[in-house]
Amino acid sequence: MYRIGQEEIDAVARAIRSKDFFKINGSGREVFRFEEEWKALTGSAHALLMSSGFGALVSALVALGVGPGDEVLVPAYTYIATALAVTAAGAVPVIVETDETLTISVEDAKRHISQHTKAIIPVHIQGFPCDMDAVTALAKTYGLAVVEDACQADGGVYKGRYLGTIGDVGAYSFNYYKVITSGEGGLLVTDDRALFERALIFHDASAVAFFGDQLDNVTQPVFGGTEFRISDITGAILREQLKKLLALIGDLRKNHDALRDMLDGRLTVLPSHDPQGGCPTTLALSFGTAEACRAFTARCAEKGLALTVPIDTGKHVYANWTQIMEKRGALHPAMDPFRMPANAGLQTDYRPDMCPRTLDTLSRTAYAAIDPDWDEQALATAARILNGSLE
Repeated sequence: MYRIGQEEIDAVARAIRSKDFFKINGSGREVFRFEEEWKALTGSAHALLMSSGFGALVSALVALGVGPGDEVLVPAYTYIATALAVTAAGAVPVIVETDETLTISVEDAKRHISQHTKAIIPVHIQGFPCDMDAVTALAKTYGLAVVEDACQADGGVYKGRYLGTIGDVGAYSFNYYKVITSGEGGLLVTDDRALFERALIFHDASAVAFFGDQLDNVTQPVFGGTEFRISDITGAILREQLKKLLALIGDLRKNHDALRDMLDGRLTVLPSHDPQGGCPTTLALSFGTAEACRAFTARCAEKGLALTVPIDTGKHVYANWTQIMEKRGALHPAMDPFRMPANAGLQTDYRPDMCPRTLDTLSRTAYAAIDPDWDEQALATAARILNGSLE
């Protein structure tokens, strides 16, 4: 969470005072207005606010028809929710390496494509942009759907296009740790009307047909789904957060680039598929060995600057995805994708060492979190510590 204050408090009060803050209402319609405002900003044809980024990913996969018998390519470095969204749809995740930018390796993804591969999920982890040109080209060649996971990249761009809007369907997250936040929340976007309708039905199957006019002009048949519906309180908060997004991204970019330009030439910044794009929440430094990385971060910590080594980030590293690695995709055996007859013989040979390139890069990388509110003195202090921590 970066910037939140009285505007959000007033928005919550506005929604509560209406005494009409169920999503479907005749008063503030905060959720619907947020969706319209997001579409106006990003150019997406359709947007659907819901309870989480995970919910958006599951809804996207279901809308695409992903299910038992299907494989979905996911990167080895992403939050476990990406992989669990695949199992929630009844399919199995195929874990592939990341490239030198710590985003999905299109080269390795290609090696894992089989007759069962249905989709690929490029993840803009830490706001680092994937090579979306290569991802979309691969998908076109092999007939794959692209589910763009922009849950850590709200407001980021790739070659002038908003992250999350480039694939067939995109997902965002607005939980406490994201660029803009409502505590919890997620968003699905797509330009495909049929996908939107199926996601709409799935994300709120118990209410979408019975409250308001949500099914007006919907031609897809209703079917059983789940309940990821969100209230107008969330919508009200996000409308205020959205007003701050562009300035926030601008300040993150300014401080990210300023700190990068102040670094000693002996420090190496992790490469990017769009150095002027992405969502610049993090300055990533690369080292020759894991030992050198650890020593550097320790010296920075002694001087008062805490860095993160991403190999230590738990459920963001595939080897720590307990439910996936141990093949327990659901409590009931008949609902567990790893036990479904339709998934027999698919690529589920998971091993802790199956993606050595990713593990190596993660262990040799250090993250400096960017503060959009740093002033010149704070920037100079951060640069001095980083430069002064070289051997």
